[in-house]
Amino acid sequence: MPVVLDPDAAAVYRAFQEAGRPAYETLTAPEARAYYAQARFATNPDAPELARIVPLAIPAPHGAIPARLYVPKELRRYDGLSPALVFFHGGGWVIGDLDSHDVVCRQLAAEGALIVISVDYRLAPEHKFPAATDDAIAATRWVAANARELGIDASRLAIGGDSAGGNLAAVVALAARDAGGPALAGQVLIYPATDFAMTHGSHREPETSVLLTHSVIRWFRDHYLNGAADIHDWRASPARAQTLAGLPPAYVLTAGADPLRDEGAEYAERLQQAGVPVTYKHYPGQFHGFFTMGKLLQQANVAVSEIGAWLKGLG
Repeated sequence: MPVVLDPDAAAVYRAFQEAGRPAYETLTAPEARAYYAQARFATNPDAPELARIVPLAIPAPHGAIPARLYVPKELRRYDGLSPALVFFHGGGWVIGDLDSHDVVCRQLAAEGALIVISVDYRLAPEHKFPAATDDAIAATRWVAANARELGIDASRLAIGGDSAGGNLAAVVALAARDAGGPALAGQVLIYPATDFAMTHGSHREPETSVLLTHSVIRWFRDHYLNGAADIHDWRASPARAQTLAGLPPAYVLTAGADPLRDEGAEYAERLQQAGVPVTYKHYPGQFHGFFTMGKLLQQANVAVSEIGAWLKGLG
């Protein structure tokens, strides 16, 4: 599929190339995390002011899962309770944290007029699959079980994330369906990884190897998975689930210059075929990772605003 970057995306890509930043696959995981953490200062837009931000410690078998609760100034309330979005950050299951996605969580809270809870799941390679998945499922269950104390209407609880976080959100939706709860109002899948087989055409096109390159995505995979057998586990590859029927309404976003483009598009199509209401948005001139770069890419702010509107539409 021909890919032509939007002018601003092309300029950002050139700037990253000219900066001479080392490729993540040449670094150790801690080094890559440090580089990723610094990049946000150049790319994240100004953060909207919120009513409050509260640190959380979600209990789990291995110890507390750090999380952060965001409450916007304008918050939808019904009988004193508000809708909420549990959010999982991107970063290939290896990099990223609460701070890397702090601004976008503030934006989503403000645009959606809802509470956002960002989850700092365990990272690989220190914690291999399924540690991140276990944390995402445990955190969502805890939020649902403690919804009233958090000011949340459990019947209007959605999940979402970008990239690796989109993968985790898709997996949480499947796990909740199969376990009989918690009931979820929606799922936001922002250029999600859905199939570790990596056989879709966009994994081979030279034009998609932008920032999230073909080599670095394999580096992420090898850090996260224990071996080839994990590829076939739906908790790693949600596209491998036997059926996608019975899942909550989905908002699926893909980008043109993205190795994950085709698997995200196919997942959206399969959801729709399974009877799941789907809103699909494709940004042909943007690259993987653009969603958090609102300082440099106006389409990122458009995407956040549209997702916020979709979340409001859930009721």
